[in-house]
Amino acid sequence: MGDEPHAAHPFVVAVKPLVDAMGGAMVEPGQAQGDDVVLAWEGEDVVAVRLPHLSDSLDHLLAELERRHGVPLAELDRRTKQSVVRILETRGAFSVRHGVETVAGALGVSRFTVYNYLNRDNTSPD
Repeated sequence: MGDEPHAAHPFVVAVKPLVDAMGGAMVEPGQAQGDDVVLAWEGEDVVAVRLPHLSDSLDHLLAELERRHGVPLAELDRRTKQSVVRILETRGAFSVRHGVETVAGALGVSRFTVYNYLNRDNTSPD
């Protein structure tokens, strides 16, 4: 069966959208390494989830947001870019080394602009 987990198993089917959304990969439990997370169903190991590296996660988040909006992030209007920055901040994008630079490049704005978006959110009343 190789590295692919039991694709038809109901638990694998149920968790696949979550694993895909976070940029992880699913492998057979016997192929689990290091900090892979082995998930069981009714006492049986069914799938191991290989978590992405933080830098890969940011790229995955940006690609997912681009898919969600249907256009390159750089083509979004200012208000939508601010919303994207808020989402990315919530997801921890700016704790990754070079996170601000990576996000600025994807949005087609300067690092200064990203910092302004972040500061604006932190000073605006709820």
